[in-house]
Amino acid sequence: MIRVDGRKPGQLRPVRITKNYIKHAEGSVLIEAGDTRVICTATVEERVPPFLKGGGKGWVTAEYGMLPRATGMRNSREAARGKIGGRTHEIQRLIGRSLRSVIDLSALGERTVLLDCDVIQADGGTRTASITGAFVALAEALSKLKAEGLIRRVPLTDYIAAISVGRLGGEILLDLCYEEDSAAEVDMNIVMTGAGRFVEVQGTGEEATFTRQEMNDMIELAAQGIQQLVAFQKEALGAYGSGEEDGNETGPGDE
Repeated sequence: MIRVDGRKPGQLRPVRITKNYIKHAEGSVLIEAGDTRVICTATVEERVPPFLKGGGKGWVTAEYGMLPRATGMRNSREAARGKIGGRTHEIQRLIGRSLRSVIDLSALGERTVLLDCDVIQADGGTRTASITGAFVALAEALSKLKAEGLIRRVPLTDYIAAISVGRLGGEILLDLCYEEDSAAEVDMNIVMTGAGRFVEVQGTGEEATFTRQEMNDMIELAAQGIQQLVAFQKEALGAYGSGEEDGNETGPGDE
């Protein structure tokens, strides 16, 4: 099957991660996955939510938004509508959960890292690109905290990335663009660690059903795609990604 953008069924869209994209943020990246582009920034705050105060643990959370002309038609800013939509809430919680799964919050101290994921152009997979890019921004911010002597070590336990997969015309496809996603009979979003452990599996039949074998096939294809994304993350993070940052003998997932 030749796809709408010429890819093979199990092929990722072209991926590029550009670090230090925003001057003032403690960590920032522009992640590009095909025509989807997301700016992810990490901000460190020397405080934690009230429910964690005095407990010695930190927090990682996320906010997500889409520019009005990120899509084919202009969408009103949620601030102008006076409320955040349900989709935005769902994606913010997903990003936060995903990142917290690979960090030792007790080693962070009583500080918060806030990840802002702003979609500047959307062509499918904005939530998965946000997770993949936000991890790199988070790692950069934590590396700066360590370099400044504010934490003893970078408290990441593994890499984490996310990808979409689905069934279209009876074929299992990796990394759906918008045209494919909108027409898919089944679509899934998979979040996994570099070691291959699951954080989230979201799967839906769009007026269709799918078999256990098809689900297994989609998960297997997603796992292959996530390993490729983790390789892009390691490349973007440079020495830190290879476990050599600031004399560290280990990188995420190697401790």
